[in-house]
Parts: sequence; structure tokens; C-alpha cells
Amino acid sequence: MESEIRNCLDILHHGGIILYPTDTIWGIGCDATNASAVNKIYLIKKRIERKSLIILLDEAEKLRDYVTAVPDIAWDLLKGVDTPLTIIYPGAKNLASNVVAGDNSIAIRVIRHEFCQRLIHDFGKPIVSTSANISGSNPPMVFKSISPEIISQVDYVVNFDHDKLQEVKPSRIIKLNENGEFRIIRK
Repeated sequence: MESEIRNCLDILHHGGIILYPTDTIWGIGCDATNASAVNKIYLIKKRIERKSLIILLDEAEKLRDYVTAVPDIAWDLLKGVDTPLTIIYPGAKNLASNVVAGDNSIAIRVIRHEFCQRLIHDFGKPIVSTSANISGSNPPMVFKSISPEIISQVDYVVNFDHDKLQEVKPSRIIKLNENGEFRIIRK
């Protein structure tokens, strides 16, 4: 795992794109503060930029670095969940503009996957996480389901967990507003 993290860090520090296992499905990722790198992901996925992306953090305390105000309910939601949960927060900051939604919100998942936690911790910044597929096609549950078109366009493919079946679905998504009210976007 150590060599895989070092290889990914080298790619991320140079604005590159990685293909990596997460706590849900195989993902395409980059430095979430690098607009040029984020643009590469939109091109690889053939995704319109109006659809914002999810970013991953290694610990909840870092939310304050990327969200202007974290509603109190977010802390309760994060403590009370045992499955992957993405929360959309209002007031994104310190991120590439093209990773942020048009209403200045940002989707963040605090990851519990050992490889991702260590990678993000060592990188010192959040990374983008979007499914490793062309927009509109099914997300890959196993590495062998990832399209060769995707694999050929990334700068580095993490070399483990290729045979491991990931979770059967992407994370749940909840959108919060400033006063703590929320609505479920994806169950």
C-alpha cells in the first residue's frame, strides 16, 4: 500500500488523474483544488461541468477548511452513520471553482476507507471522487468492469483491490442548507 500511496501522491502533486478504489465504487480522482486537473476529469467522463463532483476528506474536522459554516446537524449525521454518506454543504471555499456547484455548494464524503484516508492525509488536500465510468453508463463494481477508454485516459491506476467487489451502490447523498434543514438526494 505504501508504494501505491507514493505513486498516487506523485501524480496528484503534478495535476494528474488517478483511478482508485474507494469505500463505495472505483473512482477517478484528482486534487480538488486544481481546476485544470478537475477539468481533465470532466473530459474523461464526458460530463457536463454543470454537474458538480464529490470530494473526499480523511477526517470530519477538515470540513471547516472547505465549507464556510458547517451546520450542527452535519456533525450528528456524520457520527450516526455506518454506511458511506455524502453531504452537500452550502458555502464552499478553498476549492477549484469547477468542482463547486452553481449554488456554491460542495458535496463532501468523509471517507473511512484505509487507502483513501491515508492518501488524503498524506496529500494534505481533498481529492475528487467520481465513478470510473463515462457519464450515463453504469458505475463499475469491480475493476474488470472499468472501460478501457477510462483506464487509458488516467495517469495512474492503483494496483490493488482489482478483484474485490466494492459496495453495490454509490453513497447516500443528503443536501443541507445553512439553517440545518436537509433533504435526501440519493438513498
